[in-house]
Amino acid sequence: MPDFRTLTVPVGIVRILELIFTSVSFSLVASFGHGTHPYWTLCMFVWCFCFCVTFLILVLELTGINTKLPISWDDFTTAFAMLATLLVLAASIIFPTIFARTGYGLFIGASVTSCLAFILYAVEVGLTRAKPGELSGFLSTVPGLLKVLEAFVACIIFSCLRNIGFHFHPGVQWCVAVYSICFIFALVVIIFTIGRLLSLLPAFDKVLCGCNVMAVLMYMTAVVIWPLYSFKNNPRPESCKQSSHCRWDDLVVISFLTCVNLVAYIVDTVYSFRLVFFVSRA
Repeated sequence: MPDFRTLTVPVGIVRILELIFTSVSFSLVASFGHGTHPYWTLCMFVWCFCFCVTFLILVLELTGINTKLPISWDDFTTAFAMLATLLVLAASIIFPTIFARTGYGLFIGASVTSCLAFILYAVEVGLTRAKPGELSGFLSTVPGLLKVLEAFVACIIFSCLRNIGFHFHPGVQWCVAVYSICFIFALVVIIFTIGRLLSLLPAFDKVLCGCNVMAVLMYMTAVVIWPLYSFKNNPRPESCKQSSHCRWDDLVVISFLTCVNLVAYIVDTVYSFRLVFFVSRA
């Protein structure tokens, strides 16, 4: 029998509203026609992806199938809510910046509904996040949510690296190695948590703290080395003023996101040490 209570609890109501606003954003832009701009495609994918996964979560919880899946359901839904928050936030910034400034009514409406969807996903993260003293999965805690953020930021960095030649600069190659190693670790933690495989990792909490410390140290070097190698004798080209997308701007984005991930890893490390060496002993 369907469990309709899953639709009337606060999280269920928020997810229904998420469905409405993501579908409205997608429909408004789709009604304009087909766009070939890569950021157009990205925003459409974000709205469609978030709608489909949210709909799947609602259906699985309504039918009770989620309890039969061999995964940590709470960790999965919390991780997705965090990922959707970041994705829709990116779409809510990119789409108005590039397309809605034309003043076209459908684009403005899509931008507004996308912003509302972002707020709803952020509310869902707040509702599903572990409260102090509450037993829950790792991804429901602050360090778990930060792991999703760290992996997401690394993905954006990789997307900016696609048009940048870094093969002849050892310093930049080191930075790419930093991004890759830390991303792989964050991804492994997320997958192992959702797949209920953390028991295979001995002393997971302490290993996590050690890896976070290494990530902080590695990102500290990248924060210094990346701008040093990227901007030395490399001023912004004049052609960037006439171009909608400039490779040089990607260097700036990577520098900024490197700082963002450094801050995320520092906060992650502090929370992890607190959970392992203070809360667990209390």
